[in-house]
Amino acid sequence: MKKPLIKCAVVDDSNMQRLAITQLIRKQPQLELVGEWSNAIEAKNGLLDVDTDVLFLDIEMPVLNGFNLLDYLEDKPHVVIVTGKSKYAHKAFDYNAIDFLKKPLKSSRFSITIDKLLQADNFHKKIEAEKNSPSVFIKSGLKEYKVYLQDILFISAMGDFAKIHLEKSTPLVVTGTMTYLESLLPKQYFFRVHRSFIVNLEKIERFTASYLEIKNEAIPISRQKKQELRDILKSN
Repeated sequence: MKKPLIKCAVVDDSNMQRLAITQLIRKQPQLELVGEWSNAIEAKNGLLDVDTDVLFLDIEMPVLNGFNLLDYLEDKPHVVIVTGKSKYAHKAFDYNAIDFLKKPLKSSRFSITIDKLLQADNFHKKIEAEKNSPSVFIKSGLKEYKVYLQDILFISAMGDFAKIHLEKSTPLVVTGTMTYLESLLPKQYFFRVHRSFIVNLEKIERFTASYLEIKNEAIPISRQKKQELRDILKSN
């Protein structure tokens, strides 16, 4: 599947500098130019109608400067400050700018900016994916914890308790039987391979007739579950 492009807009009152930025953007296959304006007043209105991921922004413009424009924007995109004055660098990062580009622009320096944009965009998408990821609340001690399903590797039985092994944090010891925990989890993603183990099917790295592996952990497969597990994995 083709990755979505990062949508870029440019605000600069210099026709020559605006042309230089837009040409650099058009040469980058990961970027898409969705808007350009010659002043902050036009940009303030134009940005309301354009879905923008990154704003390449000049500072010194008549009537409304670049920082004033950012103050007006409620839903701010990522920002790259583009200016001829180094004195604005400190204030740029007060506005959480991804990068600070000094005019005249150089393509080699612009490539570094693109790397920063891609890293920021990937991080943002990861956070959004996690926020939208299905989750369950599971009791541990006196508290109930929100557990993202995509973070669960497998669950192992511990007598009257169970241990939820997580990809991004230490295991969570919870109250409840394996049957109860199994009932909380969607069957298309989780499978009870043994009376003492429930696994996240998407996390299985390899398997044999008697065990499977997740993150170098060998998990037994009961004799009664072998064929069913094989059929599920083949169908996926």
